[in-house]
Amino acid sequence: MADDGTDARTAVMGRIRRHLKVSDGPEDEARRAAVRSRLERHARNLVPARADGDDAHRLALFKTMLERADATVTEVATPDEVPQAVAEFLRNHNLPFQIRTGADTALAALPWDRVPTLEIGHGAAEASDQASLSHAFAGIAETGTLALHSGQDNPTSLNFLPENHVVMVDADRIVGTYEDVWDRLREVFGEGIMPRALNMVTGPSRTGDIEQRLFLGAHGPKRVHVIIAGSGKAR
Repeated sequence: MADDGTDARTAVMGRIRRHLKVSDGPEDEARRAAVRSRLERHARNLVPARADGDDAHRLALFKTMLERADATVTEVATPDEVPQAVAEFLRNHNLPFQIRTGADTALAALPWDRVPTLEIGHGAAEASDQASLSHAFAGIAETGTLALHSGQDNPTSLNFLPENHVVMVDADRIVGTYEDVWDRLREVFGEGIMPRALNMVTGPSRTGDIEQRLFLGAHGPKRVHVIIAGSGKAR
């Protein structure tokens, strides 16, 4: 049987425990109990006051912070308008009428027949893809951040490989703070269960390493376009 790394992991953890002088006695049990208590309490960190407010406040703040992060935003009254909003984004940037998406059921249920010339690819992103479409798990108002968890529904490669990333966010999934996202994850996945990865994306990829000049698209998309669906506002 192939070595799955368990023996090596056990050896490494054993060396760490010996270095920390951790034993299996009462002191170790007290330490474990303290860790369990901390994890079970879900204690919140300092939360910015700007995240407080009703749904309208969170929506307005989310849009403001997105634009500060160099993302663009479109609001549509219902999810059924998302296909036209995607087509409009591609058209405005002279991009091929092609987009790649995962197996997300909400995206699949949209009326794509309203844009019959749009070619939709499915699965993980490929090097030739110029645009991708994801369905965000949540939008975070305090920083204009998108929470995107990994999985077949929304492969992580869609977030980083194409130069243009379009993200649909349901208006009722816009939360105030990062702590609210963790609460929602526990509600959806269950206590102690998490997706393999949760990416927090705030605007396009950027760097200022070269001569302190801001460059977009350095390590990922150079454009992030967010479509807020179900806000009740038409485009």
